Amino acid sequence: MLNYLFRRVLIMIPMLFFISVFVFFLIQLPPGSYVESYISQLRSQGAEVTESQVQTIIQRYGLNQPFYIQYISWVKTFPSGHFGGSFLYGGRRVWDVIAEYLGFTLLVAFSTQLFTIIVGIPIGIYSATHQYTIQDHIVTFLGFIGLSIPNFLLALILMFVGYYYFDMGVLAGLFSDEYIEASWSIGRVIDLLKHLWIPVIVLGTAGTAGSIRVMRGNLLDTLNLQYVQTARAKGLKESIVVYKHAVRNAIHPVIMGLGMNLPMLISGATIVSIVLSLPTLGPILYNALMSQDMYLAGTILLFQSVLLLIGNLLADVALAVVDPRIKYE
Repeated sequence: MLNYLFRRVLIMIPMLFFISVFVFFLIQLPPGSYVESYISQLRSQGAEVTESQVQTIIQRYGLNQPFYIQYISWVKTFPSGHFGGSFLYGGRRVWDVIAEYLGFTLLVAFSTQLFTIIVGIPIGIYSATHQYTIQDHIVTFLGFIGLSIPNFLLALILMFVGYYYFDMGVLAGLFSDEYIEASWSIGRVIDLLKHLWIPVIVLGTAGTAGSIRVMRGNLLDTLNLQYVQTARAKGLKESIVVYKHAVRNAIHPVIMGLGMNLPMLISGATIVSIVLSLPTLGPILYNALMSQDMYLAGTILLFQSVLLLIGNLLADVALAVVDPRIKYE
């Protein structure tokens, strides 16, 4: 297994190099630059911008240099963990900006994944083993609702219901006002858990509904295969036939889908994070793209690519654990 993991990590290195080139090139495709965006913002506020000020900004951020020079200037900061200077944050180190929001971003992302696994897979199994019952129809209907309602709309509905019908106060953000700037304590952790369930449910609804449908469909197909019928003919208990034999094969697409959901939870949560005022990287990426802060936006997109590769690696390992027929070769 260690040799397999080592080979996969070695393969990731050239992949990340090509991804970084593509990401840096893609960010610079839109017309204009950070300077033009910054000047437009100043002029909209009534400020006068001279040509010397424009040249000073261009020289400061090296925007007059060729593409490959800018790319090299960005990449050579990777070993030191600097990742360049953010235009949007006045030259502040990109990593410092990302680190400020990274912990809460990963907390929300992994909590959502855990919610999807705990809720989606068991319900999908139950729905498949109770096909065409009233419970199956209810689950199928709720699955369609979960896939069709936009996340940001569901966030607004939950906030409205919680505030007006359950007197739960302001549900936006991850902390109450008195804990936003407070140091970590048991009270702050409890307050975090009181607010965390809303973004987890909002972000996990679509993924959970999708996992239920995929798990149900695959398990129904697997239960009709010959080896499952043979296991039943041997007199094995139905629970052993379902969970030991059928589920192991039916769960493969669900695991692979979960491995690809990690970066989606960051980019796809942008609107939800804005609506719920979450301190995550989604709004930071949005603002960086809008202002054409290429170092900040490029680093966040590269980080999402790393999450995608890690998610696929973890999914492959999980598949080998679930299905012993899969070998580390």
